[in-house]
Amino acid sequence: MQLFYGFQSAVQLVIGIVAFAAEVFAFVDALRHPERAYLAAGKRTRAFWLVLLGVAVAIGFVTMFNPLSIFGLLAIVGAAVYLADVRPALRQVRGIGGSRGQW
Repeated sequence: MQLFYGFQSAVQLVIGIVAFAAEVFAFVDALRHPERAYLAAGKRTRAFWLVLLGVAVAIGFVTMFNPLSIFGLLAIVGAAVYLADVRPALRQVRGIGGSRGQW
């Protein structure tokens, strides 16, 4: 049984590290885009996303060993929303990236 708990702890740590890396990546990416890109994309302000992602990074660091807690999940969701919705819109507005996969 002790081996199971050790394995479970290792899996949670890996999940916590991956979640923390995603939160840091989202925060750094949000820093790279100017305020006018957020407005042109129709998303919330740059300050809003920097505060939200900064809090997510702080919470992600604190909950790295227990990422499936309610606070850890909230931090992951904040970063995931940015990465899945806001980042692609900002990249499209700024013309970053190719148009791969279009018909």
